[in-house]
Amino acid sequence: MTLVTIAAKSIRQRWLASSLTALSIALGVALMVAVLVINGVVTRMFSQNATGFDMILGAKGSSMQLVLNTIYFLDRPIENLPYTEYLKFKQKKWVAHAIPFALGDTTEDGKFRIVGTIAEYFDLEYIPGKKFVLQEGKFLTDSEDAVFHAVIGARVARAYGWKAGHQFPIAHGGNTADIHDEKFTVAGVLAPTGLPIDRAVFINYDGFYKISGHEKPLQEAEIEEKARRDKELMIPAVQPGTSGPAGEHKASGKETMSDKQKQVTAILVRVKGSDLERSALVYLMLPLINKGSVAQAVNPIFQIRKLLDDVVGNIRTMLLVMTVLIIIVSGVGIFVSIYNSMADRKREIAIMRALGARRRTVFSVIVAESILLCAGGGLLGLVLGHGLVFVAGPIVESRSDILIDPWFFERQELYILPALLVLAIIVGLVPGLTAYRADVAKGLSD
Repeated sequence: MTLVTIAAKSIRQRWLASSLTALSIALGVALMVAVLVINGVVTRMFSQNATGFDMILGAKGSSMQLVLNTIYFLDRPIENLPYTEYLKFKQKKWVAHAIPFALGDTTEDGKFRIVGTIAEYFDLEYIPGKKFVLQEGKFLTDSEDAVFHAVIGARVARAYGWKAGHQFPIAHGGNTADIHDEKFTVAGVLAPTGLPIDRAVFINYDGFYKISGHEKPLQEAEIEEKARRDKELMIPAVQPGTSGPAGEHKASGKETMSDKQKQVTAILVRVKGSDLERSALVYLMLPLINKGSVAQAVNPIFQIRKLLDDVVGNIRTMLLVMTVLIIIVSGVGIFVSIYNSMADRKREIAIMRALGARRRTVFSVIVAESILLCAGGGLLGLVLGHGLVFVAGPIVESRSDILIDPWFFERQELYILPALLVLAIIVGLVPGLTAYRADVAKGLSD
């Protein structure tokens, strides 16, 4: 009979106390696993690889809010920039790509964000090394017959069951009581990315401004433009031959709309050059742009790192400390359970010794019990932890739009069982030494 078999039989003899002790370990491990998995998901979502753009331009305001509503669609958009500023900015020699975003509207039920953008957006990598892929249909184009086309994320398609060819209206400003008459047609469905892109509805930028009420009245636009001219602009005047503030832009439709009547919520910018050159350009250009009176420029990587360090990181540390304390308390429970049982097991230990068992054999049996309880509770905790994430995932997703994969395995989980084994050995030392020093004669006589 092996040491593990003897230890397992001893645990079965005290099944209630042993089960409760192992359960306390399992609950602590489950909580730790849930914290690790959810933190890992959130960290990946808000990581530097979550965007393929080097800079975001928007109206003056909160830098963090600009990043959250532009890249992650988690906050309300701030004020808009004039479309003419976008036309001027994209002419910069150091700008490789400038993508306008028009935000504010949502799907009819207010659940998903509508993003007005241009076809060029889908030609770029959404994260380094990853390009957009379609499940079905086609991407947006700049042709006149595609002005009311849309490309939807995988999460949107799954939630509504939409496919290519489906038509849908949108809610003005997210107000579900104010639904626009115009309808957009799903041209394509994006393959899942695991990023906020999955829960966005991308529509043609020109189509966004073909919707009644989206354009700014021309007289108001001209007054605002005159006011801006009186200030120091952040971007020099456009060179001859390019679109300028007074230019007219032919919308994809029958009517001609002045560029001055259009706006952009944000401009996603990718600069030219190698990674090192791009980083240097961003570092140099951010303060120059922010000195202007019209717009602000932010580095999305910096803002997200700040969010992770200042908020998410502190919460994660606090939760992990709590779960470690829970596991330590559970370890103390194992110690108390085994140590208290030693008084009832003196005769059992004495018989084992009388039958020829060595002191170290008895010691090893006690330590093996502690290891079995910790290992069993740890394995159960791993299963319960992922089960907890499986149950909580949809709730978190519905409340925060953060997509959580319950089958995601965080690398730190690999350290849980080895740590529990160390804890088990430490916890089993004192009861084991008590058994090691037990008096055989006194145990048999008692």
